[in-house]
Amino acid sequence: MLFRSTDYRIEDIHLFRDINEENRKLIADIIKDCQVVKARAGQIVLDANSSGARLFIVLKGALGVSRLTEKSNHLENTITQYLPGECVGEISVLDEEIHSATISAISDSELLLIEAETLWKLIDESNGVARNLLQLLSFRIRAANAQIRNRQKVGEFYRQLSMVDGLTGLHNRAWLNAQLPGMIEYAHAAGAPLSIIMVDLDHFKRFNDDYGHLLGDDALQTAAKVLNAGLRPSDFAARYGGEEMMVILPGASHKAAMGVAQRLCNRLGKTKIFSDRQKVLPHITGSFGVATLTPGQDSNALISTADAALYRAKAAGRNQVAS
Repeated sequence: MLFRSTDYRIEDIHLFRDINEENRKLIADIIKDCQVVKARAGQIVLDANSSGARLFIVLKGALGVSRLTEKSNHLENTITQYLPGECVGEISVLDEEIHSATISAISDSELLLIEAETLWKLIDESNGVARNLLQLLSFRIRAANAQIRNRQKVGEFYRQLSMVDGLTGLHNRAWLNAQLPGMIEYAHAAGAPLSIIMVDLDHFKRFNDDYGHLLGDDALQTAAKVLNAGLRPSDFAARYGGEEMMVILPGASHKAAMGVAQRLCNRLGKTKIFSDRQKVLPHITGSFGVATLTPGQDSNALISTADAALYRAKAAGRNQVAS
C-alpha cells in the first residue's frame, strides 16, 4: 500500500509539522509513492545488529526500544516508545551506520517507510523538514545524555554501596584494598605520618557459641558505632573481616595513635550492648594493635606490623592496647 492511497494526513507527522501549505504540497508529492507497511506486535522493525538506510514513521500503533525473549516474540523491558507521528531510524540514514538499538512493534502498527534517497530529497527541498529533523536530533541527543548521566549516578551509587559492609556500616575490605595504598603513597610523598589500629573483639567466637549469631551481630554493630563515634572526620574505620576491624588515622603520629586506641579501648569496655535484655550478658571488649608507617613501608607491611601488635595485646591478657 502506498501513502497516497491512505487517509493519513501529512500534518499529523511530527517531521512535517509547522510547514506552510506550499511546502506540504511539495512533501506530499515526494512521499506519495512511499510504502505503508504493517508490523505485527512483537515484530522487529529495526535490528541493532544490521544496517539499513530507511526511516520509519509511526502512523498507527506503537514501536519500542526493547529486547525479545528467546522463546517467544513478546516484548520485555520496553524503555522508549514511539507513538503515531514519531519516527525512528533517522540517525542511521544520516550517518549510514548500523542502528543503535532494536526497535520492535509494541502493538499491531502501520508505518510509513521512507528510503534514504527520499529523506535526503525532503531535506534538500524543504527547509521546514530540515529544521524539524534538527530539532528532533537535538531532543534525542539531550535525552541520551540525560540517560547517560542517570546511569552514571546509579553506577556510582552501587559502587559506593559495594564499598560498605552491610552489617556494621563501616567501609569493607574492598574499600580498604582500594584506598589504603593510595593513602600510604600520599603519606610517603608528603612526609606526613599515618597510623593504623587493628581491633579484634575478645573471645568473640565463644560469645557467638554462648549467645547465638544474632546477638553477635548486635555486638559487632555496637562496636562499630563506638569506633566511628571516637574518630575525627578525617579518620576512617573499616571491617577487616569477621570480628576484626581497622582504624586508619591519616596525619597521626605513633603517640597520637596510641592515645586514640586507648580511648577507643576504654569506651568499648564501658559500652552497654544488651541493656534491654532481662538476662545479664557480658560486655564486649577488644584488643588493639597500633602501627605507624615507616619509610619504604607498603600497606601489607604496615598491616603486618599492626597485626603483630594486636597479638601482643591478646597475649598480654586482651582488653588493652599494644604497639
